[in-house]
Amino acid sequence: MNARLTRTDAEGIATVTLASPGTLNALSTAMLQDLAATFGRIAADDSVRVVILAAEGKAFSAGHDLKEMQSYRSAPDGGRAQFQALFDRCSALMQQISALSQPVIARVQGVAAAAGCQLACTCDLIVASETTRFGVNGINLGLFCSTPAVALSRRLAPGAAFELLTTGDFLSAPRAHALGVVNRLSPPDRLAEDTRALAAQIAAKDPAAIRLGKRAFQAQLGLPLDQAYRVAGEASVENALRPDTAAGIAAFLDRR
Repeated sequence: MNARLTRTDAEGIATVTLASPGTLNALSTAMLQDLAATFGRIAADDSVRVVILAAEGKAFSAGHDLKEMQSYRSAPDGGRAQFQALFDRCSALMQQISALSQPVIARVQGVAAAAGCQLACTCDLIVASETTRFGVNGINLGLFCSTPAVALSRRLAPGAAFELLTTGDFLSAPRAHALGVVNRLSPPDRLAEDTRALAAQIAAKDPAAIRLGKRAFQAQLGLPLDQAYRVAGEASVENALRPDTAAGIAAFLDRR
């Protein structure tokens, strides 16, 4: 792939790895472009049932590349156009991941901060090392993490999210697990193995049903109750009419 990103595929699981540990896997413009291109290829690859988003080194991602951001300020407009392009690109990637038909599992170690926390929280599931810390602590630099707040506030109660955003405090992995931000905790030396086991469990399910289910799950979030049930009901009908579903139910009934 390239020096910033790697992808390996095996048994229906694509593992996409941020490979820039020297920058703490900063989400530079180039990294965002590479991620978008990679997820675009995965979206069109029916052989991929589950995606693991991982990272090399001591941090999952420390967020945007601050050196790159500072360089924008020399532009005639003070960097407004470049800042807008960066945050638009980042927001587009997060929406691309949410819209991906395959489930995405973040495998998180070390620190996931600012846009790195946003990236982890955008994934469908998070498996974290017990020593991981999550933060949206741009406020410590005078930059409120407004875009990371979108993803965080969809996994964490608004009041708790706002506290992190305004204090700059870190959230430990055990606390994040207790609050429902993290799905599973793992000892550091078992993180890759435990994440792979979860991915394999999901990959073994009916891929069409998983894709239908993820699409409906994402679509109903935030809708009024009646609209949410309408979306879910339509997906349930489409799912129930599939021949593989009929076969699965018949096989279950025959075992009773």
